[in-house]
Amino acid sequence: MPWLELSLIARAEQQPRVEEALDDLGALSITLQDADAQTPDEQAIFEPGVGELPLWPTITLNALFEAGTDRRGLTEALSELLPWLEPDQLNFRDVADEDWERAWMDQFKPMPFGRRLWIYPWNIEPPHDDSVIVRLDPGLAFGSGTHPTTALCLEWLDGLDLAGKRVIDFGCGSGILAIAALKLGAGSAIGVDNDPQALTASADNAERNEVADRLALFLPEDFAGEPADVFVANILAGPLGDLAPIFAATAKPGAPFAISGILQGQQDELLARYAEWFEALRVDTREDWVRISGHRRA
Repeated sequence: MPWLELSLIARAEQQPRVEEALDDLGALSITLQDADAQTPDEQAIFEPGVGELPLWPTITLNALFEAGTDRRGLTEALSELLPWLEPDQLNFRDVADEDWERAWMDQFKPMPFGRRLWIYPWNIEPPHDDSVIVRLDPGLAFGSGTHPTTALCLEWLDGLDLAGKRVIDFGCGSGILAIAALKLGAGSAIGVDNDPQALTASADNAERNEVADRLALFLPEDFAGEPADVFVANILAGPLGDLAPIFAATAKPGAPFAISGILQGQQDELLARYAEWFEALRVDTREDWVRISGHRRA
């Protein structure tokens, strides 16, 4: 059956009341997204801490109703429940019936990163050649390679000689970077994340990619800071600045490192911060996102 979709934009503090009103009016589902998505003001929310529900400053709420729901009636009811809401803030559209999960899977295609590395969804069989294949579900909550910061880190890993090296992936999420490093020849990898669900996802993905025996996973408080031959962290600019001394302590002298999760305009402060411990710093960009890479000072 077709559906009626209602979209509106609200501030973060208004979101609970808006969601409650939509639910009271019979919304079958309500999804939230960054109202500034695909703009320079986009704010990435990666792996939140346990019990945290971080939101963007402005949010687009998309609510699905049964087809034929009275649009004028919804508009009038919302104006009573949310007096601050203006009618021109509401957008309606008819949505055709389809299997959304299947459609998403069908649109998710194999993605190359660098010279050898590919991310393949499980519904597509990879070729039997010299490509390095990581298998991941596109529906993962913690990243499947589609975000520019993940792509920047994957391409960086593909360009390294990882044979026999120990790699630390700080803020591992789905484990995509650690797993890719292992597939690219690393001898072992360590994944660190503050969310136990991310560690569970990483462990499951490592098992499915047949590298679980070489991947150790830790919460930050349980991580002993074992020195690494290669260090990568894909989180956010604020934590990257705070954690710089810890990253420096866990990278061997001369070890290559890369950090991402950085928006354009945030890199200068981080370059100054990391110059205390790292050298040969360089900046690479994709869309509005930045990767900083270099080497640990000897």
